[in-house]
Amino acid sequence: MTTVPSVTLLVIAKEPRPGRVKTRLTPPFTPGEAAGLAEAALADTLDVVARTPARRRVLVLDGTPGHWLPAGIEVVPQCAGGLDERLAAAFAGCDGPALLIGMDTPQVTPELLTVDFDDCDAYFGPAEDGGFWALGLAEPDPALLRGVPMSVPETGAVQRRRLSGLRVRELPPLRDVDTAYDAPLVAAAAPGGRFAARLARLTAAHR
Repeated sequence: MTTVPSVTLLVIAKEPRPGRVKTRLTPPFTPGEAAGLAEAALADTLDVVARTPARRRVLVLDGTPGHWLPAGIEVVPQCAGGLDERLAAAFAGCDGPALLIGMDTPQVTPELLTVDFDDCDAYFGPAEDGGFWALGLAEPDPALLRGVPMSVPETGAVQRRRLSGLRVRELPPLRDVDTAYDAPLVAAAAPGGRFAARLARLTAAHR
């Protein structure tokens, strides 16, 4: 009999609405096109989460769920405050081991998200821009995130230092989709996904 991991998978995301998401993609893309790319990235991410063994799968959402939400994923609202507070609150809602990711890495796979805390206390996935794409905690402690400066080049280094003293497993670095430069590189890492298909259509339209 297959044992379901006792891990909660968390995805923190914004509703993909024009002007609210992926604003650094404009230009060259319009706000509507950027929101479409964000929706595709979110849909790819949630599809992977839905296919990954877990005890719970939770979308921590700023906004309203749409047609892109697959079955089997709970939705809880984000709290107010900075990103560090919102990440901390996401972990605070867990009663056991949890792994948190964002909506910016549609190239993620079920293999990367299948984690085992039997012989470690934390997982850390660095992002190529200096941030982090994944953080896992065997015993979720919101204090490990509060006060970490977010969306700056040293975000990942500061968060990694917060884990000192814990047994940490490193996940492979991944690239976030933040800018138009990032988009084709991420699409190439997951050529069969919705994000890659949406980007290909938009790129062709812009020629």
